[in-house]
Amino acid sequence: MKYLLILLPVLFLFACVQMPEVRQMMFIEQGTIDQAIQRLISLHGEANHQRIEQGVRQTAQFWKSRDGNAEAFIGFCEKNFIADPEMLDATLKRFDNNLESLYGNLHRIERYFMRSMHLDIGPMLPVDYLFAEYSPYAHVNEDLFKTKIAFTVLLNFPMYDLEKRLELGSKWSRKEWAKARLTEEFSVRVPADASQRLNEAYVKADDYISNYNIFMHHILDEGGNRPFRPGLKLISHWGLRDELKAQYANPDGLKKQEIIYTIMNRIIKQQIPEMVINNPAVDWNLKDNSVIPASVQDIPDVESTESVSSEREPDTRYEQLLRIFKAEKGVDSFYPTMPTKMDRRFQRDREIPESEVEALFIDILTSNEVKRTAKLIENRLGRQLKPFDIWYDGFKARGAISETKLDKIVGQKYPNIETFEAGIPDILLRLGFDRSMATYLGRKITVDPARGSGHAWGARMREDNAHLRTRFAPGKPMTYKGYNIALHEMGHNVEQVFSISKIDWIILEGVPNTAFTEAFAFVFQGRDLDVLGVTKKNPVNEHLRVLDMLWSAFEIGSVSLVDMRVWHWMYEHPKAKPAELREAVIQISREVWNEYMAPVMGQEDEIILGVYSHMIDAGLYLPDYPLGFIIAYQIEDYLKGKNLGKEMGRMCTLGSITPDAWMQAAVGGPVSTKPLLKAAGEALEVVE
Repeated sequence: MKYLLILLPVLFLFACVQMPEVRQMMFIEQGTIDQAIQRLISLHGEANHQRIEQGVRQTAQFWKSRDGNAEAFIGFCEKNFIADPEMLDATLKRFDNNLESLYGNLHRIERYFMRSMHLDIGPMLPVDYLFAEYSPYAHVNEDLFKTKIAFTVLLNFPMYDLEKRLELGSKWSRKEWAKARLTEEFSVRVPADASQRLNEAYVKADDYISNYNIFMHHILDEGGNRPFRPGLKLISHWGLRDELKAQYANPDGLKKQEIIYTIMNRIIKQQIPEMVINNPAVDWNLKDNSVIPASVQDIPDVESTESVSSEREPDTRYEQLLRIFKAEKGVDSFYPTMPTKMDRRFQRDREIPESEVEALFIDILTSNEVKRTAKLIENRLGRQLKPFDIWYDGFKARGAISETKLDKIVGQKYPNIETFEAGIPDILLRLGFDRSMATYLGRKITVDPARGSGHAWGARMREDNAHLRTRFAPGKPMTYKGYNIALHEMGHNVEQVFSISKIDWIILEGVPNTAFTEAFAFVFQGRDLDVLGVTKKNPVNEHLRVLDMLWSAFEIGSVSLVDMRVWHWMYEHPKAKPAELREAVIQISREVWNEYMAPVMGQEDEIILGVYSHMIDAGLYLPDYPLGFIIAYQIEDYLKGKNLGKEMGRMCTLGSITPDAWMQAAVGGPVSTKPLLKAAGEALEVVE
């Protein structure tokens, strides 16, 4: 996941004629606006009329009484409007440089303050939570308005709404894009206390999820046996899911999969005993959901306890989500044209309307290719599909290799975190990057041991490094799960390095939205075994890779619909209690399953789609994953016969322009499910 400051843009209000509720909020009256426009035209000539009128209206939209009276407003406009083109260009470049320094250094402070929360470097102290909840960015937006820096941008550079960006963006020069993105930085004015509350809500949820581990050797089955190996600690949901996927390669894996599925359902329903979460000192009997003192010691320095309780977790999972919802709702009023989290996520962050995103997902979920793939999986398994087969992993080449063998291969290659970091250039060479670029990228990526499942955290200034976080137990070699996650995060990191250190305007750093960086992460992750050298070239493997991508998009697309519907439900029930939200998530998960999954999987009324941790701590992040698979295949398809390193470098320096403009420039077509579905149909003809 990318951690970036996004100073939240709103639509270009000057272009919105029918906005009486916005006009009522304005401190600067129409007469003052007209007076400022006429004064500037008299100073700089009629040739600048359009720029003057647009800039004055943009500035007036955000001017408050605390910024000065009408005379001060007019005086500011007279003093700070820039008519000279050369000075305007120099000012744009100055903003590019200064904001890189500002955001880049604040980003480094934030990353450092969150080290204890994100990295497995020892127990957290109480003060660590306080530092993690503190946001260095909280006052930046308001400070830049107070100092009139933000108003200088609004007065001199144009702001465009999403419709205009989509209409005009493909024709803009790089400088025009830089101007448009700069004004987005100052197209909303959120008070510092509201920003701080928002940050605190997300940090609390992140901490909750990062420490939601299940010690699997302490799970007792119906016979009182321990099906899982000593020391196995799995985070929910990622670790549980990945262990379930690994069991497809084991002849007796079905029993373990059913145990994990039971655990997942109890997490969703909040029937999981609170005492088993992140606690190796107790045993958990799944048959009667009881907790007893641990009778086997397999974690060093942890002693079993005599005081146990089988009381369920008290809806803490849904308390976290509600806290985030309330914090997001607390900033709604500062976005008159995007007054919900859904509006901001799709219109601002993704720049793809929610209805279009939903249509892409439904296109995958209802496709004949998915139904045929399900039948193929059923034939391969030799049994009817079960709900957890949404995570079927048998299309990957590793499906025929046990995880024990993969752990041994990875562990020998990377006995510690230092050897993995040192091995990054070699990995990139195997992926197709030339030696010079592989060496450069290796120097720009720092590897850290993750406390949670792992993530990538890019830089915000050229001189800083991107950070790759993956699970790496102290004193133990890397596991295959850690390696697989690390390859995914490395895809993020390489995109992050390219799109800030090799780009022309820092204002344009990044990619259009998170789905695009996820696409590159999937491209890297899908080549994990090729990098290890344990797969042989086989034409069928490429067909299997396509089917694996389609099945993954099917699974995460349905989960994303749950995420989207849950947020709509919260807005419709703003006073809901955690228990009510729990029941709503269960019901929505069931409804989405019955509508889209049951026709494919066979069973009805399943709730497994509600298990994803992203739904709790990431604020509508999940839709970026299926979008990422769709985009990843389009990139994969384009890359056939081409060099990944060279093409990725070209694509990533396109920057954060609109999605369709980026896709047209990168691969020659808009975001579409057609290439993936077409390739899946061709693959099925070969594999069935």
